Amino acid sequence: MGEAYVLDSFAVLALLGREVGSEEVARLLRQAEQGKARLLMTWVNVGEVAYVIERRFGRRKLAQVLATLEATSLEIVSVAREMALAAARIKAEHSLAYADAFAAALAVRNGAALVTGDEVLTVLEGTLRIHWLRREK
Repeated sequence: MGEAYVLDSFAVLALLGREVGSEEVARLLRQAEQGKARLLMTWVNVGEVAYVIERRFGRRKLAQVLATLEATSLEIVSVAREMALAAARIKAEHSLAYADAFAAALAVRNGAALVTGDEVLTVLEGTLRIHWLRREK
């Protein structure tokens, strides 16, 4: 299997909304389907996507989105003590959202690149590899 990537909610929401960077996330999903890459995400970050989708589009759309995500090669990782404490450590050291700290902790644990377009996460440069989604200038 190829390189490992961790998706944050920004990446998934970009894909779902066909926003800038969505093509890159779709490409990574195709690579995972072909066994050429490993794609991971925590349930905390999926929960972040879930509340945004439910708030904007309702529960029916949320059910569709969750079914779609779970049908892909995306590995959705449960959060246990070790991961929660690793995320807490990252949150204590950097100014970022707690959910983002979970994505970062998963990336560190798996030697993976964090896939995002969220510029707030520039604070993590030097701590982990970031696979930046292209942004409009």
